[in-house]
Amino acid sequence: QVQLVESGGGSVQAGGSLRLSCAVFGDTYSSSVMAWFRQAPGKEREGVAALYSGGTSTYYADSVKGRFTISEENAGSTVYLQMNSLKPEDTAMYYCAADPYVPASAMLEQSEYNYWGQGTQVTVSS
Repeated sequence: QVQLVESGGGSVQAGGSLRLSCAVFGDTYSSSVMAWFRQAPGKEREGVAALYSGGTSTYYADSVKGRFTISEENAGSTVYLQMNSLKPEDTAMYYCAADPYVPASAMLEQSEYNYWGQGTQVTVSS
């Protein structure tokens, strides 16, 4: 079992930056794969970024490549999403997710993740 607690959301102007944090509580096996998802009003939840804890590979949605960076600290006890050059279309509720195993081909598929945080709101104004 694992609990995920997000923080760091807020309101920012276009072009600004925010860093989201996800504190991970529980057994490290259940959080071997960590990801960030987002859901804008009226839209489906979409994968933003993901990584294998302790690994070097990271995965990004095309819409955020070059602007967002996922990273971890303290052997996965905290996972970050650094968001730069924010755009109004990045406005959404952002969720942290975890799972013991996700195939590389499905790292940004929400159906692969069993553990979810409560979400943190990000609002980008033009």
